[in-house]
Amino acid sequence: MSYRLGVDVGGTFTDLLLIEDKSGRTFRAKVPSTPQDPSQAVLTGARMVCDLAKVSPDSISYFMHGTTVATNAVLEGKGARVGLVVTEGYRQVLQIARSLVPGGLAGWIIWPKPEPLAPLECTVEAPERIGADGAIVRPLDEAALRHNLQSLKSDNIEALTVCLVNSYINDLHERRVAAICAEEFPDIPISVSADILPEMQEYERTLTTVANSAVRPVVARYVRNLARELRVWGMNGHMHLLRSDGGLMSAEKSQAAPVNLLMSGPAGGVAGALWIARHAGFENLLTLDMGGTSTDVALIEKGVPRLRRETSVGGLMVRASSLDIRTVGAGGGSIAHVPALTKALRVGPESAGAAPGPAAYGRGGVKPTVTDANVVLGYLPEALLGGAFKLDRDGARRAVQSIADALGVGLYEAAAGIIDIVNENMFGALRLVSVQQGYDPREFALIAFGGAGPLHANALGKLTQSWPVIIPPSPGVLCAYGDATTRLRVETQRSFNKRRDATTDGEIAAILAEMAAQVGSELAAEGVSREEQCFEFEIDVRYAGQAFEVPLKVAASDFESGHGIALLSRAFDAEHERLFTFNLEAPHEFVNLRATGLGQAATVGAQEIDRGNGDPARAKLRDHQLYINGTFHDGVIFDRAKLRAGDIIKGPAIVIEMDSTTLILSSHIGTVDNFGNILITPA
Repeated sequence: MSYRLGVDVGGTFTDLLLIEDKSGRTFRAKVPSTPQDPSQAVLTGARMVCDLAKVSPDSISYFMHGTTVATNAVLEGKGARVGLVVTEGYRQVLQIARSLVPGGLAGWIIWPKPEPLAPLECTVEAPERIGADGAIVRPLDEAALRHNLQSLKSDNIEALTVCLVNSYINDLHERRVAAICAEEFPDIPISVSADILPEMQEYERTLTTVANSAVRPVVARYVRNLARELRVWGMNGHMHLLRSDGGLMSAEKSQAAPVNLLMSGPAGGVAGALWIARHAGFENLLTLDMGGTSTDVALIEKGVPRLRRETSVGGLMVRASSLDIRTVGAGGGSIAHVPALTKALRVGPESAGAAPGPAAYGRGGVKPTVTDANVVLGYLPEALLGGAFKLDRDGARRAVQSIADALGVGLYEAAAGIIDIVNENMFGALRLVSVQQGYDPREFALIAFGGAGPLHANALGKLTQSWPVIIPPSPGVLCAYGDATTRLRVETQRSFNKRRDATTDGEIAAILAEMAAQVGSELAAEGVSREEQCFEFEIDVRYAGQAFEVPLKVAASDFESGHGIALLSRAFDAEHERLFTFNLEAPHEFVNLRATGLGQAATVGAQEIDRGNGDPARAKLRDHQLYINGTFHDGVIFDRAKLRAGDIIKGPAIVIEMDSTTLILSSHIGTVDNFGNILITPA
């Protein structure tokens, strides 16, 4: 039998899901993350889940991994020291940057400008020039370049970037410069902008390629070490990593272009939510992925998640496709505090993390967290991970009591306040992907996952009025489900920059066909046959004179038939009006063309559960009291493994399973569907 293993590394826990391809049977494991070396938790969990399934490692055909290695390198400032080669006269390209200062009108007064990823002292010039039309204006002076490169040899650079003016239209000089750099620096990785982002706009292209160089050594080292340890263990299957846009890339490709992994971790949850939604019969979804450190939210419309052309991590924004995921510092480990100046309760963004963790974990943590508040209110049972992880309830009470004392309120009022604030923080993030994008959240269902998501999902459903609230089976490892069920993805782009009246359907059709052949060849090199490949196309459109574009999906067949430009123009006007409530009389301009090649989707089946009679009594563990809306209520704790399709759970109730806990509030019910999803709605 063939298996695929999905692995998601979070800030607090590492989740693993082993799926038997034919039957869809699943086995899951959850182990504490090891931030000092994430691969340790990956290997420990892989052995654990295979032992649980009684499966040998050589039965794993596909190993899919969502990782935060690249993300953490950026957030913690632990990227490589990068050297940069630019066209002569453009040495300060990263220092000049864009004139965008975050914050209010006086933000520039207090905003500390971030240091460029490639320092000015590590930037050298190449005497050359390519014109905007691709013609060689000034030939490359190779001798002068070699002389200039000598200054980098004493700067201890760990990676090198080559980004020359207009190389997106003619990369001849850039390729030659890269070859010379490889001769001068044979032991360090070299990133070329024509490979990473062959698009116009020099700053964005330079920044993205430099970011790729900055994370390249640390990602390559991690991937190589993990691959080696897996081979030693006996796993000989294909190893893939999850891209920021929800697709997969090979381990080899991830070492060359790790800038596409910056949102790898959160993308797994959206991919998993898509898989669940297809089987549950929902197309419009808001996703809520709440872990121990942060919460990620996204929007899925008609079965398709929204994509962005930028990836943002901390203060870094690069031009790389990613799912439109917004992150807020609200997780189970988020620390509550009362500033002495304002005496107003705050929750997050600081997190207790995996070590020492919340006070309830009994690992030495003493600061009050969201998890501790849930314990105090009775929303979390005595143990997690199927009873293997005992909670320190007295420790949680002591931690939350410090907040109560600071506010001058009772213990339960303080705990409820912590939960209310963290819920409002997540509600704000959900509004960012829905209301502020022109979507009404009442037209979407809300799917919640992550270790802490199901605890807060019912309350978020009330705030957004998004019904039903869907709690999938094994919500704590749904990101790993997404890793295991998504497919290979290869993308290429090309700057076009022509007005509507200066091009034809035939010209665009020819370029799209050429780009499809390119990504198809890359997929074939990854082992995806031509019969298993499919293609998607996108064009960035703007009104002439605008400084931003709107990406729109297109069909190559429309341009082949001669109707593509007209259809694209109408679609752009409609989308522009939806986003901004107005249109302009200016002519349309087509800026960038993009082609995406996709491998065959995973054929993993979804397991249906046995049918029940609607009464969940067989799953009842015991009666329980919960503090809701200022008073205690009688509730019931249920074992999710014993629930059957059609069972109706009346709130207040708690449903426990190995990797998560679901809270159903008063005046709400949870209905179990054929696939084991709990659908929460107002009673």
